[in-house]
Amino acid sequence: MFRVTIRGTFEELAQDDREALRTAVDAFPVTFTEAGTFTCDRSLSAFTFRCQVPAGPDDGEPEATERAIAALAAHGYPHRILRIGVTDLREIKIRRKSRASGKRRTSGQG
Repeated sequence: MFRVTIRGTFEELAQDDREALRTAVDAFPVTFTEAGTFTCDRSLSAFTFRCQVPAGPDDGEPEATERAIAALAAHGYPHRILRIGVTDLREIKIRRKSRASGKRRTSGQG
């Protein structure tokens, strides 16, 4: 699984698109989904698009980026991409607390 964050700007939004986007942004959860979610300023100039992309065994960042850009384009808003960040969740290591670290130390006095 990849998480892709695209930062960009909207370009020449029609009034209908502006109204739909303002309404939708308030309803969008700020989370990664396969369809992607927007966060943006109230002026609708800049946006952040978060997309979660399933990963096949041979998929890398280029494939994830391509799919995220397609998900962004599917929303139909004219835009310009400024920056793209990709995180491969398969490479994330989760550190578990050891049992010993949760125990309270004593000074040995007694």
